[in-house]
Amino acid sequence: MSSQCSSAASEAASGTIPRGTALALIIAGFVTFLNMWCTQAILPVLAQALHTSPARTGYTVTAPLIATATMAPVIGMVSDRFGRRIFIRGAALLLVIPTLLAAFSPSLGMLIACRFAQGLLLPFIFTVTIAYISDEMSPANALKMVGIYTSGTITGGFSGRLIVGFVTSALSWRAGFLAIGLITLAASLTIAFLLPREKRFNPTTGISGALASFPLHLSNKRLLGTYAVGFGVLFSLVSVFTFINFRLAAAPYHLGPAALGAIFVVYLGGVAASPVAARLGARMNRRILMAGCAGLILAGLALTLFASLWLIGLGLLLVCFGVFPQQTLATGFIGTAARGAKSTAVGLYVTAYYIGGSFGGIIPAAAWHSAGWPGCAAITALVQLAMLGFAWKSWQDAALRSGTSQPAQPARPSPGPHTSPPGRE
Repeated sequence: MSSQCSSAASEAASGTIPRGTALALIIAGFVTFLNMWCTQAILPVLAQALHTSPARTGYTVTAPLIATATMAPVIGMVSDRFGRRIFIRGAALLLVIPTLLAAFSPSLGMLIACRFAQGLLLPFIFTVTIAYISDEMSPANALKMVGIYTSGTITGGFSGRLIVGFVTSALSWRAGFLAIGLITLAASLTIAFLLPREKRFNPTTGISGALASFPLHLSNKRLLGTYAVGFGVLFSLVSVFTFINFRLAAAPYHLGPAALGAIFVVYLGGVAASPVAARLGARMNRRILMAGCAGLILAGLALTLFASLWLIGLGLLLVCFGVFPQQTLATGFIGTAARGAKSTAVGLYVTAYYIGGSFGGIIPAAAWHSAGWPGCAAITALVQLAMLGFAWKSWQDAALRSGTSQPAQPARPSPGPHTSPPGRE
């Protein structure tokens, strides 16, 4: 106990985060989302190489999302009982196996299975990493580290699409997975070497209390509305950035994997809007801000209907400017809406978020076959309008109406997402 106190005092006095620890945590965020989204830019290539339809290749995006949504509610409880570092290091090392196996998949089914296995491991890294930061650092350093960590997740999500796109363009999609697998191996070994053992972790004695909070959260109308918003946020991102690839890979654009991977640079502009949304959310009516974000997204979707590649790019940028702040507004409201057991409330949000992403890769597929990109854009627009309805209904209380709400802090920072989870990548 005395060593823990002296460690905390030393950290607080210096105001610094050990470089090795910071690097390990940044790499953990990077490698998670490097793997999460790596197939999104090469879906047209996969459809051609594996002789299948765009709808079926979209399952390579949705499979890890479904797996992540399945694991998210329980991972926090398990790590609260058994520790942090063991899961971060172990999951990062195990992640190498399905990533490399994906490169040798003889069929789409095998590739989807490998992607699902990746999704089972990924939340053991990003969810537990946030808990590790919260446990091991002073509040000031934890806030600083979460910001740095989030930058790692964003960079990882962008890099995964870009690297696989360029390697696929130069060599093959299998070489792209090999490249991601080798990067994951190097990253996991670095994490295992640099990440220090927990010093302030206090294990829980059971999970019954957390399980008992599930009915409480699921009967909370404000939380249910927020979960609906989370569902719609990742649905919109996955829907737009999955099926726009097929449009841009076809005539008259004929963009290759490298160019499709580079399209995701618009994410960086959207990410810049999130801190602005957080500051505005502390001073303005959250529902009005949500409506403004939805308006940006609808305008962006309208621009993507034009033939000009420049207008399509501008439309995608507007979508990002709207979606990422929506995520910030939703995660900031969880602490306000939850009546206790806030970590569990965050876990349920992450589940809803990734379920939304899973549906975003599946439901618009039928529209793509029958109506092309306009059909996908229309479905995304309908989801945005439904989201706005849920937010308008569930986010009304005196504080929000007066425009004086302050986003409450959850029990520990959330990975979604976007902070990040859940999906800002």
